[in-house]
Amino acid sequence: MAGYQDIVGHKRIKEQLKSAIELDKVSHAYIFHGPKDSGKMMLAEAFAMALQCEQKNPCGCGECRSCKQAMHRNQPDIIYVQHEKPNVISVQEIREQLVGDMEIKPYSSRYKIYIIDEAEKMNPQAQNAILKTIEEPPHYGIILLLTSNVDMLLQTIRSRCVRIDLKTVADDLIRKYLMEKHQIPDYQANVATAFAQGNVGKAVHLSTSQEFAEEKNQVLSIVRKVSDLRIADVGDRIKEMEVYKDDMGEYLNLMQIWYRDVLYWKSTGQIDGLIFRDELQEIRKQAERLAYRGLQIAFDCIEKARLRLQANGNFELIMELLLLEIKEIYQWQE
Repeated sequence: MAGYQDIVGHKRIKEQLKSAIELDKVSHAYIFHGPKDSGKMMLAEAFAMALQCEQKNPCGCGECRSCKQAMHRNQPDIIYVQHEKPNVISVQEIREQLVGDMEIKPYSSRYKIYIIDEAEKMNPQAQNAILKTIEEPPHYGIILLLTSNVDMLLQTIRSRCVRIDLKTVADDLIRKYLMEKHQIPDYQANVATAFAQGNVGKAVHLSTSQEFAEEKNQVLSIVRKVSDLRIADVGDRIKEMEVYKDDMGEYLNLMQIWYRDVLYWKSTGQIDGLIFRDELQEIRKQAERLAYRGLQIAFDCIEKARLRLQANGNFELIMELLLLEIKEIYQWQE
């Protein structure tokens, strides 16, 4: 478990939670809403640790027995609701782990805090079971619902909770975090940050993922050589791409970022704004060959391929058309 000091970004939310403790205006129910890996669990855990801090530090002191227990996830009055089936949280699990358990007073702390991750997986019966507890909780009871799809929760639950909507984190903060905290090389941090779109957890995953590194290298092998691609070799290249058929959205994003870098260099000649900075020599070469209109066509072709794939079009035909259309733009002149 991390404290607020270890959480990148989300300054407004951290201040809001800290103020709730300082002003003694803590609600009995919160919804932390944001995409997967956006930091919901880290914020909820830091808030829970601060609430239970024996020194009454609104950020958690990190030194008292309760804070140390919380950091190791063995604080007896911070309960993580578990579920056996991966796609559903049942009414029985909510009744046993939360509704019934909350009737028992805290073991050693001021509050009894329940953290429900993936709260959208509660079935309607489970949500109705928790609703009465949210409406009439004991004075020591606090429920933290974490969800990536708040609309899956009953309106009656949403209306009775303080909603915390996680915003994207600035790219420069994510890049700095990857390089300083995880010792990620700058060129690798650039790519992961661009793809994460403000999601710190996703950036960490991408920067350390061998699968993502292999996918990136495969895309680069395509865009470096597509201008010289022979018609007879198109089928072989499509077979290489087919490995990523189930996640072509990410693959096409990598292609778009490549041509975005080419356009950026052609327009500015500045290295600082490049994502694939370690590919500068090839980016410069392509920027000299490609016309502005050709680059716009490349973006349009990639987006059309994305839409066709989403419409369940034939993969091989869509990718063949994409490669041939992009190959064509290298023949254009300014």
